[in-house]
Amino acid sequence: MYNPDTDLIFPTRIIPELINLRGEKWNKLVGNIIMKDQKNVELLAFVLFMTRLNGCITCNSDSFRAMRGCTLCATQNVKRFKGSDEELLDIYNKSIKEVEKYLFIRNS
Repeated sequence: MYNPDTDLIFPTRIIPELINLRGEKWNKLVGNIIMKDQKNVELLAFVLFMTRLNGCITCNSDSFRAMRGCTLCATQNVKRFKGSDEELLDIYNKSIKEVEKYLFIRNS
């Protein structure tokens, strides 16, 4: 089954849908990410972070997640995250370091 809202990895087009799903710190993060350029390290790290949080790598066209679409999957995973906003931000910050390390190695 084909769903036009389903992509291979977390799509940046749905980032605005993630605001107001959690607390103030989460809202501030999402609000800042929305304003970033497509090649910005913080935006790339957010995509990596959300790809992992949502399990995008294991999603396939026959899965229930794919049939529902990326927007519903991402919003549900953010809402259902059992940790605090601080824990989400820590995971996101680790993703920034990973992306920066990758880009540094790649450009060396």
